[in-house]
Amino acid sequence: MVNGAKRVLVFDSGVGGLSVFDAIAASGHAFDLDYAADNAWLPYGLKTDEQLRVRVPALLSRLVEQWAPDAVVVACNTASTIALEPVRAALSVPVVGVVPPIKPAAAQTRTGVIGLLATPATVQRAYTDDLIAQFASDKRVIRFGSAALVEAAERKLRGEKAQQSAITEAIDGLFSAPGGDQLDVVALACTHFPLLAAELAAVAPRPCLWMDSGEAIARRLVHVLIAQEGPSRVQRAAFTSADSARASLRAFKARGFSDFSHIVEAPNFQIAPFDDASSA
Repeated sequence: MVNGAKRVLVFDSGVGGLSVFDAIAASGHAFDLDYAADNAWLPYGLKTDEQLRVRVPALLSRLVEQWAPDAVVVACNTASTIALEPVRAALSVPVVGVVPPIKPAAAQTRTGVIGLLATPATVQRAYTDDLIAQFASDKRVIRFGSAALVEAAERKLRGEKAQQSAITEAIDGLFSAPGGDQLDVVALACTHFPLLAAELAAVAPRPCLWMDSGEAIARRLVHVLIAQEGPSRVQRAAFTSADSARASLRAFKARGFSDFSHIVEAPNFQIAPFDDASSA
């Protein structure tokens, strides 16, 4: 560990949390960064609220016991909107969640029309309604939910071509909606989606501002941990499905990860060696 560095565990259902990981790593502060993906349950948007309220705290409790981070970042909008309170109740370290960037999007729009691109579950949640009522009540908010974009991001980080149909569908859903001809800011309310920002912007009918929560999470983490300035250092990554993780390892290796583990399933969630990661 770098002298004075704080250890941070970034958690997501899949690779989407890498968009948040990248923002934390680029923050200019000394963090030792671990990553855990519950990819055996991907996507979280297809699970019930009760399933996630049980599984996510249990999984993170075991990871905190074994890896001893100074803080946990729940880099998943679905998990944050559903399970953040039980996670915080279960852990003894600070927990930073993801908030859809509706407030900064509303502040940046010049036309008064903003887009909200999220998973179908996040688009429909009362939590999202409350954020819009609180920070964008005087704006027109065009919502579009896409589960296909999650898989498109996962495919991109596996080195495959992202499905163009998913990208086109999302753009049409936003810009072809009533008022979409005035849309000038899009809030990306799923951590997978910033990984496709270039592809989305390329298909959009005109330039607009694409906003995500990565930098805001990094700033919050610096404040919570009173982090020192300095370089971040990549540490370990672990996955609940070793088989499906193998296809994504190139994205993790590109970020400096070399220590990979398998999280054995419930109820114990024991971290075990990922024997053949180096050859994947």
